[in-house]
Amino acid sequence: MVEMHELITRQKKYMYYLLALFVLGWGFTTYRAVFLGLILGTIVSFFGLRLVARRTDKLLDRVTEGKKVKARAKAVSTYSRLATIGLLVILAVRYKDLIEVWALGIGLMTGHLVMIIDFLYLQYIKGREER
Repeated sequence: MVEMHELITRQKKYMYYLLALFVLGWGFTTYRAVFLGLILGTIVSFFGLRLVARRTDKLLDRVTEGKKVKARAKAVSTYSRLATIGLLVILAVRYKDLIEVWALGIGLMTGHLVMIIDFLYLQYIKGREER
């Protein structure tokens, strides 16, 4: 269980670093619409990552305590994440001149990319320790 909390903490740190990098890009470059799309997408992706982590933590607690898992607890926040993404896309289409939609899409994928890169990094570390 401690590994799960360390994993979440590490991924949150990576997301904060990415957000800081995107804010610097927004503030100091001429690609303001691109970086604004990246920032908004990353914020929503970070929100989804935190929501899934919290719900997964609750689900793991119920399973380890031996309590019955409710049918509602099996769904890990899919609808709320999709609704948030839908609202963000509507906002991006409404303000096309301020937000690049393709950058928003890349920003929405950053949470998943951070999880994949973190997983691959951990596998690399474990592989080196076994040698």
